[in-house]
Amino acid sequence: MRTRALVIFGFWLAAAAGPASARTPVVVELFTSQGCATCIKAGDVMSSVAAKPHVVALTFDVDYWDYLGWPDSFAKPEFTERQRAYLKPLGVRDVYTPEVVVDGRLEAAGVDPDAIGKLIKTADRADRDPPQLTLTATRLAVGTARAPKGGADVWLVRYDPNDQKVLVKKGENRGRTMVEHNVVHELTKLGTWSGRPKLYHLPKADSDGLQTVVIVQGAHGGRVLAARKL
Repeated sequence: MRTRALVIFGFWLAAAAGPASARTPVVVELFTSQGCATCIKAGDVMSSVAAKPHVVALTFDVDYWDYLGWPDSFAKPEFTERQRAYLKPLGVRDVYTPEVVVDGRLEAAGVDPDAIGKLIKTADRADRDPPQLTLTATRLAVGTARAPKGGADVWLVRYDPNDQKVLVKKGENRGRTMVEHNVVHELTKLGTWSGRPKLYHLPKADSDGLQTVVIVQGAHGGRVLAARKL
């Protein structure tokens, strides 16, 4: 049994060790809140971003505006922590909403479609040497490539591809309906990666209907090196 497991493990690493054959998409993250008045427009902007080719658009609801009277129904502390991890690398003094982070290295206000479009083009033209990602419903293999200083983190993200309409009953958006796109429900750190082939096991999704994307990026909120949707 142990021999069979080693053979399977070796197959996965061999598959991942080859050159990247798929174009790495641009990862666009929106940090938003149902309690933020300006975030309603950001939902419309994110809808257009999600329709762009070679883009993975993800919406993370944060919880630091909940005190205004409306507890965000999708917010989780780990989403707020993810946004805070970007502060130092991006040179931003404090978190705010709506904020868009592109490929972990560029940021703009989530209500400025022109600025976001330019950042996506900049990220798409950037030189990349991504590791090969081999992904199934239960496993991820990350191949060989140059890792950034300090290594990289490997993230599993699961999101709802359907639009979510939420009627806000309290706070700044009281009586308004907020439409959110590609809302993230699960964010799990699978482990770290240092440039050598490595295999990761994916936990089962908490609920049905969620789509999966894996992201390899510099540690502690660094640049996105590779991403792959299932």
